Amino acid sequence: MIRRLSLLTPSGRLTLGNLLGALRPMAEGQHRAQGRAECFYGLSDLHALTTPHDPAVLRERVREMATLLLAVGLDDSTLFLQSAVPQHRGLAYLLECVAHTGELNRMIQFKEKGRGVDSTRASLYTYPVLMAADILLYRAPEIPVGEDQRQHVELARDVALRFNNTYGGVFTVPRAVHPPTGARVMDLADPTRKMSKSAGDAHPGSIFLLDPPDVVRRKVGRAVTDSDTGPDPVRADRAAKPGVTNLIEILEACGGSADGLASYGGLKAAVTEAVVAVLEPIQKRYAELAADQAHVTSVYAAGAARCQEVTAPVLAAAEAAIGLA
Repeated sequence: MIRRLSLLTPSGRLTLGNLLGALRPMAEGQHRAQGRAECFYGLSDLHALTTPHDPAVLRERVREMATLLLAVGLDDSTLFLQSAVPQHRGLAYLLECVAHTGELNRMIQFKEKGRGVDSTRASLYTYPVLMAADILLYRAPEIPVGEDQRQHVELARDVALRFNNTYGGVFTVPRAVHPPTGARVMDLADPTRKMSKSAGDAHPGSIFLLDPPDVVRRKVGRAVTDSDTGPDPVRADRAAKPGVTNLIEILEACGGSADGLASYGGLKAAVTEAVVAVLEPIQKRYAELAADQAHVTSVYAAGAARCQEVTAPVLAAAEAAIGLA
């Protein structure tokens, strides 16, 4: 049986974009994979420590996100918190002893997050090595990533090959894959960039999974369109009409259709109705789970235990190979 692995960082609140682009395909994929693959889906809370944060806010984001992963239907997967599996931290240091500073200097996200900032945390510099540990511990042959994460998988490959060649064959060398994904949802206020969970709770361009209907209606109502007053303004054209195209794609991804819609007001009303219908069962299930946090805690405890079963032998083999045992 092969393993599938994906981690989400609790750097904000889950959005409609996360649902349509990643979570829904993950939920559908876990059922198709039954009997052939074990799916490990984690919250990379250690990665959330690489930038300044409020501990209380982080705890709340982790709790909310952990509950939402169950609410969207990922209950046939192994769910876990990265920090609850100590092997992640244990292997990260061993890999730091193999990685090179030149490789870390080339990491794009470190450069982007450090731009214009007086100083950054050392963990922001080394977190790609922790990400490599996340990947290599599970010996998954393929890692599904977006193009912006390919560089991290390449680092994991390089470090795995170097470790294997220097100390012996411990790690499966992974490769990045780009499986079919869901809709690419753009920011409602700026349709040239993706909807972001870290944009801030008050950001009008992100629809969060727990937004009530009136908030969804307000955000969609204020979504950017354009000044087209021609006979067919409601049409998809990513270059010329990015805002309208984004609304049409959201509508279609939520099961609706723009056929017959002749005005932006009609389009926004249809989008609002479709989004609210998609979010309603998730929010209902979330409320049930939030009232039974003991169940959520037990699911993640069982997931952490299963992860330790899988990862402890890998860390032990790496320690023995490098000379610690």
